[in-house]
Amino acid sequence: MTFKDKIFKNQSPWGAPPGGGGRGNGNGSGSGSRREPPNLDDLISNLQKLLNKLLPGGKSGGSKPIILGLVILLVIWALSGLYRVLPDEQGVVLRFGQFVKTTQPGLNYHIPYPVERVLTPKVTKVNRIDVGFRGESDSGRSSGVGDVPEESLMLTGDENIVDINYSVFWLIKDAGKFLFNIQSPVETVKATSETAMREVIAKSEIQSILTEGRSNIEVEVQEITQAILDEYGSGIQITQVQTQKADPPSQVIDAFRDVQAARADKERSKNEAEAYANDVIPRARGDAEKILQEAEAYKKEVVATAEGEASRFLSIYGEYKNAKQVTQERMYLETMEKVLADIDKVIIDKESGSGVVPYLPLPELKKKGDS
Repeated sequence: MTFKDKIFKNQSPWGAPPGGGGRGNGNGSGSGSRREPPNLDDLISNLQKLLNKLLPGGKSGGSKPIILGLVILLVIWALSGLYRVLPDEQGVVLRFGQFVKTTQPGLNYHIPYPVERVLTPKVTKVNRIDVGFRGESDSGRSSGVGDVPEESLMLTGDENIVDINYSVFWLIKDAGKFLFNIQSPVETVKATSETAMREVIAKSEIQSILTEGRSNIEVEVQEITQAILDEYGSGIQITQVQTQKADPPSQVIDAFRDVQAARADKERSKNEAEAYANDVIPRARGDAEKILQEAEAYKKEVVATAEGEASRFLSIYGEYKNAKQVTQERMYLETMEKVLADIDKVIIDKESGSGVVPYLPLPELKKKGDS
């Protein structure tokens, strides 16, 4: 029976029967429920017997114990190449100190030491670097803070100075690159992010930096920092850039706030003036348009009346040239009709006969006049 058969057959590889035929349990019984570990002497003896059967030469003697020891050491050495990578780690295999490959979480194998060795850095841990200040963190925000002016003071695009504090959060993206491409990861991330922040601040105005422009600045700084680190082959992933504070320098902050208040008053007055203008100007334009339309209508009316009178005159003049007498009488009658239309009058026919005394109804005429 070979050594492999003894291992995988339903019996112990050390030669003891599987049913508890080993050592006693202290009271003389050989079938106790608790089995003690095999004795090292018995183990070596069993291995020697097995090797005597496998190797030529009969009984053990001479160099066979040495060979046996070497075989055992070789097996133990080979098995020492097994290693496990945890879910939050990444395996980095080094062969004679040179990077070979990275391995993922789970059970892996490498050539045992001293040929290869494995490093397992944490790749899911989010690291934080503070720039412009030093202090403890509380839920991602700074609590006890001490400013570092040489890092926090930056020149803006409109030639002002801003005191800005921010934090950079990062993790390991590629453990092999992280361990061997950069010497000081923390200092590299800090210097790179500071360079990116100064570049973005130099292109921005202080008013935008202090108010609504912070989120855009954080995104732009993260993108620039990540691009530089990727160019270095650092194996680092920037997860977030978080602005902690953005204020004018402490020496001029009071004056700056006065300026801000004056700007706010100016903006308020401007808005009030614009509101008044938006109210008055449309009404004035409406009144002007109304006047223009009325004038245009009056103009058209006058012109039309004048043209009508002129046309009527020309028409009458044409008839007058053709029949002067008839036209004169007609014009006379039309004129008298217009003149006498609204006048109380008494008409007496002189040819009505002689002897008739004309009667003038003065009381009736007086009544009509009073009414």
